[in-house]
Amino acid sequence: MSNIYLRQANIDDLPRIIEIIDSAKKTLRDRGVDQWQSGYPDNEILKQDIEEDISYVLILNGEVVGAAALQQGYDQNYQNMTSGTWDSESDVTYSVIHRIAIEADHQGEHLSAALIQQLLTMSHYLGYQDVRIDTHPDNHVMQHIILSNGFEEKSTITMDEDHGVRKAYQILLK
Repeated sequence: MSNIYLRQANIDDLPRIIEIIDSAKKTLRDRGVDQWQSGYPDNEILKQDIEEDISYVLILNGEVVGAAALQQGYDQNYQNMTSGTWDSESDVTYSVIHRIAIEADHQGEHLSAALIQQLLTMSHYLGYQDVRIDTHPDNHVMQHIILSNGFEEKSTITMDEDHGVRKAYQILLK
């Protein structure tokens, strides 16, 4: 029997979050996906997420096995769509799942889906019904995870950080 839950990250979690993100960067590189290969997200961004109280960790049997940021309110990157539109019932403010990663030794255990589901619950708890996420066009594994968790593909956007094009998704919680 597994014990799994989400909690807000604290500064003591930073080294483990960095390990998980670095592991995800390697996995992406090994899959030939040019996402997170130019320094982003770096340690400073991960530390800033914790300081801004938007960093969350997934705990499995007492061990941190996943991490993500849940940005709240607004994201400039999501304003300028290159194609498509957000749902007609979109809110002015929304939450955005960013920098999601699962420790390499636990990939294939559906923990990414569990992490997304927990972040959807947290979004609802924080008062957001409109939740968004994006991923690299070549990251087919994450696209499958996103779609299988109820998100709909809405657009392509361009990220300020690296000018990279991303597929953008949205789900409206009822």
